[in-house]
Amino acid sequence: MDAVRVALLREVLAGTEWPAAARSFAGALRSSVVPQGGGLLLVGTPEYEPWHLAAHLVDEAMWSGQPELAPTLVRHRARAADPAHLAVGLGRLEAAGRGATLLVVAPDSPGVGLLERVHDARRAGATVLSLDGGDPEVHGLAHEALTVAPERAEGVGLDTVQHLVSAAAGENSLPGPRGRTRFRDRLSRLADHLTSPPPTRW
Repeated sequence: MDAVRVALLREVLAGTEWPAAARSFAGALRSSVVPQGGGLLLVGTPEYEPWHLAAHLVDEAMWSGQPELAPTLVRHRARAADPAHLAVGLGRLEAAGRGATLLVVAPDSPGVGLLERVHDARRAGATVLSLDGGDPEVHGLAHEALTVAPERAEGVGLDTVQHLVSAAAGENSLPGPRGRTRFRDRLSRLADHLTSPPPTRW
């Protein structure tokens, strides 16, 4: 998602908790990985791999001049034949300790196996952050958590929050406050923008 669309998304969500919550979470992520020189591990659940978040963080790392934000995507079904950046399996979590940051993206229950690995990494000194759907066990393991649960999400999904977090992770300063307009009107404007054809270039 480009900067213009992120700005529009923030405008739509102005007056809700999400822009500020995403910035706060992104600040925790940045302050964990930048001083350590990187070491960010990104893992999802067996049913959900956070491909898009990984790609957006790689982009933000490049654009912001903070290469430490680029994650290693840890996969549940990695194969040796996969390209190197897609071949990192859950065994990588066993080496995570002090200086590592583990970002868990779990819209649902991650399963006992992943929880045990995350718990072991935390005990070994890794910092654990979670973008979760409200699973209490995931939330309880995290040093910092942002929950996108249906009962409090105001129609905002986990994918949307990941866009906000990745964009905020590359920012060095916070923008000023915006005026408030009706949420439904802002959502309508964003939908119109996202579905309109691109401008003609000559």
